[in-house]
Amino acid sequence: MSETVVVTGALGGAGSWIAEQLRGEYDVVAVDLELPDDQDVEGVDFRSVDLTEQGPTLELVLEADPTAVVHFGNIPHEFDHTGGHVFENNAVATFHALEAAGRADADVVWASSETVYGTHWKKPELPDYLPVDVDHPARPYNGYETSKLAREAAAERVVNRFDVSIASIRPSWIQYPGRYKITPIREMFDLESAERFGNLWSYVDVRDVVSLTRAAIEADFDGHEVFNAFAADNFLGVDTAAAIEAGFGGLPEECALSGEESGFSTVNAASVLGWEPEHSWRDAEKEDVAGPDFV
Repeated sequence: MSETVVVTGALGGAGSWIAEQLRGEYDVVAVDLELPDDQDVEGVDFRSVDLTEQGPTLELVLEADPTAVVHFGNIPHEFDHTGGHVFENNAVATFHALEAAGRADADVVWASSETVYGTHWKKPELPDYLPVDVDHPARPYNGYETSKLAREAAAERVVNRFDVSIASIRPSWIQYPGRYKITPIREMFDLESAERFGNLWSYVDVRDVVSLTRAAIEADFDGHEVFNAFAADNFLGVDTAAAIEAGFGGLPEECALSGEESGFSTVNAASVLGWEPEHSWRDAEKEDVAGPDFV
């Protein structure tokens, strides 16, 4: 009998790719506010649940009796929502999802964000050191990234209360093969006119987010661990330190970057999970890869 994984945000960008990739190995309970037009997908049980409602969320997870809960359901930005609404929705939904997982004795993998490092500031600050690892101080700017930190605190609370492990993944700007949104930025970039770019021209391919999620589900670790999810390189095709120095007007005293490597470190994911990113914009920008067919 297959193990069950609950995936929230299962009709969203990364969530749908995760549900699609897991369904061959696990029975997937795919949770979102809406149901897809075609629900006849082998290995997937679609459920419509508002995660801000504690009762239905708890009932769903306890009934599913999952091995793991993969929580990617949230409002992903403040473009068309107020910061307060984003914070309230995301913090409450994650509290309920993680609480339900703990009560079901299910491990958790959920999507935090690179933005906790302060990448959304109107004038982003130079990091304290490079590359930025998971121990770098957080500098939230808006309601979205503040909710991410609140949810990481909720993760700490759940591992203290229940005997489960939680992986908080901090993905960079997620890109999809064949439709990378970073391409126009790279094509317009010039060292002579470079300006500050909050996430240091970083990105991550959705397939690497999926493989990191799978690695976290399958790994045996205790407590709460935070993992950066970034591609190994920047998306500019130029020396990373040179780009940062040009855009920010300088480099931190501690800078250990080499060539085009990312300004963010994934060493914790490599150490704990044995995971490293595999995809680069150089190939993925023009790849023809079919995504989930239920969205």
